[in-house]
Amino acid sequence: MTRSSDPSSPVGVADPDRPLTGFRIGITAARRADELATLLTRRGAEVLHAPAIRLVPLADDVELEARTREIVAAPPDLTVATTGIGFRGWVEAAEGWGVADELLGALSAGRVIARGPKATGALRAAGLREEWSPESESSAEVLSHLLADGVRGLRVAVQLHGATTEWEPLPDFCDGLRDAGATVVPVPVYRWVPPDDPAPMDRLIEAAVCRELDAVTFTSAPAVASMMMRAAETGLVAPLQHAFRTRVVPVCVGPVTAGPFDAMGIPTTAPARARVGALVRHVADELPARVPTVHCGGHALRMLATTVLVDGEPRAVPRAGLAVLDALARRPGAVVSREDLLAALPGGGDDTHAVETAVARLRSALDAPGAIATVVKRGYRLHLDPSPDDGVPTVDHEERVP
Repeated sequence: MTRSSDPSSPVGVADPDRPLTGFRIGITAARRADELATLLTRRGAEVLHAPAIRLVPLADDVELEARTREIVAAPPDLTVATTGIGFRGWVEAAEGWGVADELLGALSAGRVIARGPKATGALRAAGLREEWSPESESSAEVLSHLLADGVRGLRVAVQLHGATTEWEPLPDFCDGLRDAGATVVPVPVYRWVPPDDPAPMDRLIEAAVCRELDAVTFTSAPAVASMMMRAAETGLVAPLQHAFRTRVVPVCVGPVTAGPFDAMGIPTTAPARARVGALVRHVADELPARVPTVHCGGHALRMLATTVLVDGEPRAVPRAGLAVLDALARRPGAVVSREDLLAALPGGGDDTHAVETAVARLRSALDAPGAIATVVKRGYRLHLDPSPDDGVPTVDHEERVP
């Protein structure tokens, strides 16, 4: 039988301080990527970094300057601050243009809403006071609150967190205000664009599609949007979405970041608090708990994206061997024919000798004698250990355990 691992148990764990040993995790962050990578590697993970976005320097953003001067000339009735770093950067850029006091005066003349605690802190540091902020940090909750109050005839400035695309939730926020009769003034603070070099993102997308990642972390909705935009350009949207729905776990820092995935119907996981440290702790708790343990040949095997943990120790296994082990693990204890294993091999083919070669290399890589049994003239199977519940499993008389 297959038994799920208990993350609190030492079984199959070589070092409890490095619970991500053997896991390969993608990072899409543009900011604080080094910190995130360091925290993950300390816990044993291998990291593949591909910045998903590039932030346009605010002081050089002609569009932001023009919108700022527009707000100074015609103060809004209501301002929605969505991010702390964005609002602070906006004020700092306005200082560079010599209009910071005028901007803050224009905003203070109307009502101010903060989307969450970070935006609240930035507002208060600038001398402004929010009239309301949701506990959820959700744009949807802010929109519901404003629509309940009524916005018809109001001029509303909305601080955006980046360029708006089909993959991001904020366009719906602005459209909802417009549909309710408001005049919306979008403020594209720290506007993002795709990275100058798409090669790292292409490698990350390919790794996800080819099941060479256990998870990908996201710290902003624009990062999700940019990744999907690049996947669309390379014709890999459907395979990437399939990977995220099946084997690759999308880990988001919070519900706002998860918004684009929610719109695509892709389940995500996130920490209780939207912070980088909490994200890393969540990854370290969540990923190992998702991986089942198969007890066979006197060993505990846990199959990851590019490695297999044998009694907690990582073993590098060739792609063909991983494909064979995956096919065997999908039918634990059952005999899988050479023909079925051949179909599972990368590249396929019609020579079952390729299966024998792959199994031999897999056994060598695992160094777990007895884990994979040969069933003469039929195929291969995982040689499962006896279970306290099941007793000693029946062994086919033609079965050989090397």
